[in-house]
Amino acid sequence: MAKVLVVTSGKGGVGKTTTTAALGAALAQGGQSVVVIDFDVGLRNLDLVLGAERRVVYDLINVVQGEAKLSQALIRDKRVETLSLLAASQTRDKDALSEEGVGRIIAELREKFDWVICDSPAGIERGSALAMRFADVAVVVTNPEVSSVRDSDRIIGLLDSKTERAEKGERMEKHLLITRFDPAREMRGEMLKTEDVLEILSIPLLGIIPESEEVLRASNVGSPVTLNAPLSAPARAYLDAAKRLRGEVVAMTVPTERRAGLLSKLFRRAA
Repeated sequence: MAKVLVVTSGKGGVGKTTTTAALGAALAQGGQSVVVIDFDVGLRNLDLVLGAERRVVYDLINVVQGEAKLSQALIRDKRVETLSLLAASQTRDKDALSEEGVGRIIAELREKFDWVICDSPAGIERGSALAMRFADVAVVVTNPEVSSVRDSDRIIGLLDSKTERAEKGERMEKHLLITRFDPAREMRGEMLKTEDVLEILSIPLLGIIPESEEVLRASNVGSPVTLNAPLSAPARAYLDAAKRLRGEVVAMTVPTERRAGLLSKLFRRAA
């Protein structure tokens, strides 16, 4: 029976889709069967980050409305056999999603995979509400900036009140992922300190993803950073975060590009 995980944040541009792809790929690389679902109806970016945009024939809305079977809409990743994608629609409206239809799809996916990862759109509209509705676990993505942290705090409140688990009186497992972290900017006081973010949000820290051009480079070529640049600082941070999701005890560090560059050189020499 799969764990259903929602990757969420109130603010746009913090790296939810990048995180969904990277964590999904990292868990699949670790031997888990994973499906990632794009709930951003009308925009649809997860297929681009995974390099599967030309392979989308049927999407989430088609399955919800009974126009296609789930098996027809699932796209298997070309690089990692245990990773699949259920894309969002670019031509329909979020109102085409129904709670009943989404619940049916999630229930079916629970029987087929180890992890069902829901990529939530920004904001608190219908798409984000349905993305978190059936989740067992939430990864709240935030940048160390006041506006991003404030919006994440609002999302935590919704996770504790608007989900199926909340209605049953059950507690949802929540984790914090800090993205675009720059230690130099933190030292200069240009962004919130990690301890301040943790004090405000009061949920366990899953990982700290450093600012890096490798993330943008990976997105541009349609590959999760954990696959495109596995020795890079953000890839190592995502891989560690995936291990923590699986219950492994991994020391919390902030990988640096300097170390990643050295590892890359050593790897090339060994090859």
